[in-house]
Parts: sequence; structure tokens; C-alpha cells
Amino acid sequence: MSTPAPAGAAGPANRAGQATSDRRPWGYSRPWRMLSVAVLRPSLRLLIKNRHSGQENIPKTGGVILAPNHLSYVDWGTDALFSYESGRYPVFLIKASMFRVKGIGHFLRKAGQLPVHRGRADAALVLKDAERALAKGACVIIYPEATATRDPDLWPMVSKTGVARLALTSGAPVIPVAHWGTNAILPYGSKKVFSGLFLPPRKTVRTVAGPAVDLSPWAGKENSARALREATAAIMGAVTELVGELRGEQPPEIPYDPALAGPSKAPEGAG
Repeated sequence: MSTPAPAGAAGPANRAGQATSDRRPWGYSRPWRMLSVAVLRPSLRLLIKNRHSGQENIPKTGGVILAPNHLSYVDWGTDALFSYESGRYPVFLIKASMFRVKGIGHFLRKAGQLPVHRGRADAALVLKDAERALAKGACVIIYPEATATRDPDLWPMVSKTGVARLALTSGAPVIPVAHWGTNAILPYGSKKVFSGLFLPPRKTVRTVAGPAVDLSPWAGKENSARALREATAAIMGAVTELVGELRGEQPPEIPYDPALAGPSKAPEGAG
């Protein structure tokens, strides 16, 4: 059993020193993971109708990256359940502020989750921590979009290159994952948790995993910005195709780019 990382104290004024002090060897507590399953799994199955498919595409052992689309505040719950019922305990990249919340932070560290220090000089170091976790056989879930999509029609938008960088540096397979339905429970920007989760009728969330994305054309090119963009596009193309299958619709030809604030463009004849 791996040992959990100890909790850290507040950092010094020097940001670089603070960044270094926050990094810990990756590990987890098996009893705490078992407790999380005992509490969260029945709750998620009770509150949400989950329809899973494609789980045979997720390797049962070894480091693996799951790359889902991002629609809602509750994505983590349904994606965690999907991962666990595929035989893999999920490891998420979670904003570091959550690790400073009393009680929650202790649990996150014990369960082996990874903190993301946004806006700090070492923000990219979480990928190094994720790489170490993958080397120990973890199933890492990373949302390539980094936040809930801003596409007006809820298609996956232009994504960050972190998932491609992690895949190319670690050699771990990337499994594209798509879900649809969490947007009807608690859409981004909504605070109506009670009505979304607890009021009938119970909502259905469908989740599917596809085959591992072929990243061989970019192997060994993790330091190339162009290769990272192309590999990211390949990953998100696979995710978007799965979203289209779940929705029964044709995805847009060009993903929405919030930096340009342009419309999501669908191909001619799209329904």
C-alpha cells in the first residue's frame, strides 16, 4: 500500500519556494479510498441514472489517462463512477484551494488526488506529479478543456495541451470519454443543486469510452508546440465524435474558441 502524502503548511512569501514546498510524493490510503467508494458510489447511483458503455476500452491495469468532455459541476461524480465501475479508481487534477478546505483537503490527499496550483510559477508541475502517478499505475482523469465548455451548444471547445503533453511524456494511453446529461442536472453557472440532483424525475447520464487515441505520429515530440497542438486536436476530435454519437447529432467542424468568442460552426446539413 502506498502511503499518503503529509499535509503541508502555508507557504512563504517567495512564490517559487512555496511552489516547491507544496510538491509531495504521490501516494494514497487504501482504507480512505474504500471509504470514499462506500459513501459516494451508492449516492451517485441513487441520485442519477447512469448508462455506461465502452468500458472494455479502459485497460484494467497500468497507467492510463481518461480524457472526458466537460459540461457541468457534477461531471466529476459521474466520471468517477464510470471509471470505478470500469475497474479503475479515479485520480483527478483538482484546484489546490480545495486541498485547503478543512476535512475535504484531508480526504483528497488520502485518496491520492492531485492539486493544481493555478496562476503560480509551478502550475505545470502537476503534470510531473501526474506522470509519477501514472508510472505507479494510476488512472488519471484530466479534462482537456480545463473548465466547462463555453460553446453555446455545449460541444467540446478548443482545449489546452496539457493532456497531450502528459500522454507523450508518460507514454500512457489516452482513452477518450464522452458524457451527456450532466448539463441537465447542474449546468455551468447554476447554483440550483437541490432541484438538479434531488427533485424528481431522476436524470439520466450516458457515458461512453472509445478506443485509445493513436498518438504515435507525435511520439518523442513533447517539446514541440506544433506536435502538442496536433495531438490535442486528435484527442479532442475523438472525444467530440463520441459526444456526437451520444447526442445523435453532427459535431461542428471547428471547435468553439472562447478567446475569439466566435460562434460554433456546424457543417452544412447538420441537424
